[in-house]
Amino acid sequence: MKTTIISTPEDISAYRLLALKGALKLESLGMKTRGPSALSIVKREHGIKARTAKEALPLYIELLKEKGILPS
Repeated sequence: MKTTIISTPEDISAYRLLALKGALKLESLGMKTRGPSALSIVKREHGIKARTAKEALPLYIELLKEKGILPS
């Protein structure tokens, strides 16, 4: 098992964005959460204009690719 240590602010931010991508994927499949939805967080923080999580997921993945967090 490989251990990864996330210690820099940039790594922590990237991990948060990836966790948000996972939450958005689960929402697109129908899972619900307490508190603010991943869709509302993505819309507020990144300005993505989408009505549903299914519409927002590909746009968010493209944003992560542009930022270099996901491979192209």
